[in-house]
Amino acid sequence: MPLKRLLIACALVVVSATASLAQSPYGGRAPNYYILDVGSGQVLAQQNADIPLPPASMSKLVTLAMLYDAISEGRVSMDTTWNVSERAHNMGGSSMFLETRDRPTTEDLIRGLAVVSGNDAAVVIAEGLGGSEDAFAQMAQDWAESIGMTQTTIANASGWPDPRHRMSLHDLAVLANYIITEHPDLYHYLGEVDFTWNDITQPNRVPLLSAGVGMDGFKTGHTEEAGYSLVGSAHQGDRRVIFVFSGLNSTVERVEEAERIITWTFRQFVERDVLDQGQEVAVAEVWMGAQDSVPMVAAQDLSILMPAISQGEPQARVEYEGPIAAPVEAGAQVGQLIIEVPGLPEPFTLPLVAGASVPEGGIVPRLRTAAMVLGGQLGLVTP
Repeated sequence: MPLKRLLIACALVVVSATASLAQSPYGGRAPNYYILDVGSGQVLAQQNADIPLPPASMSKLVTLAMLYDAISEGRVSMDTTWNVSERAHNMGGSSMFLETRDRPTTEDLIRGLAVVSGNDAAVVIAEGLGGSEDAFAQMAQDWAESIGMTQTTIANASGWPDPRHRMSLHDLAVLANYIITEHPDLYHYLGEVDFTWNDITQPNRVPLLSAGVGMDGFKTGHTEEAGYSLVGSAHQGDRRVIFVFSGLNSTVERVEEAERIITWTFRQFVERDVLDQGQEVAVAEVWMGAQDSVPMVAAQDLSILMPAISQGEPQARVEYEGPIAAPVEAGAQVGQLIIEVPGLPEPFTLPLVAGASVPEGGIVPRLRTAAMVLGGQLGLVTP
């Protein structure tokens, strides 16, 4: 059985030489939050982020993402028209104000869901994709699990209060990141400032869209149990962040918290280049190969975020399962570099790949290896 190797690699020197940094803890008002830097994949702060909570209208992002998938897969087009059932028309709460005689297009429903958070639009989409909202909820449950939402149970398409309907803030960030990365051409609908249907114009409830701070989309939510909540995303320069919070007491607090998070994430961190693609980080042992080792190199350029105020030294290590059995193909993942920055809630992981190919050894290396193994079993060779 191969043994798991933990090595303090030369990457530690690379990281430590870049800066001596640590994070000031996020000090916002929300009791529950999760903040993700999209480009680096680093979690900048989190608290109570894996507790399933009532997501309210934020869960409409599942319905929207599944509609986006249907568009990308050619199952519906932006001009497809949809039937409005009595059930959809009679939905309470936030509404697009659909009538049963209406035949909205897919694009109309996207705006009705993304901009004005229409419960009626959510039900129309669910019935159109799943046949019924109950059937859609099961589809949505399976879909959510497939993209890595591990603390989610889905009972409906709109987020209507239901004791079974729960999502963690972490899962909501996974969902938001899915929409941005998989459907960048459709993301802009979430940032439109208003939408008019049946001569009724309603504003987007997402705060700060016109405030000049980079906020450009996603979804609000509110229930008595979870308080005022938000999934938000902001973009400044080359950086984008996704953040989710809940548990506030008013829309005013929600606006203030969103601006506080945006200010904190873009002002309290600096980006540092750490590794170039192909740069050697460590060396792994190879079992029965033409060579007895292979260089482990960075699979891609690596830049990470570090707090602007220095308070501690980051740590880095290489993990791999070794020795690695030959043959080894150049470019195949053989391990990972794990970097821990003091104060950040999660380590950052970068894949490491083989920097060269190592074919299987010929008869001599194989005999030598067999002799070493046999000698070790007989107590003649010290491992």
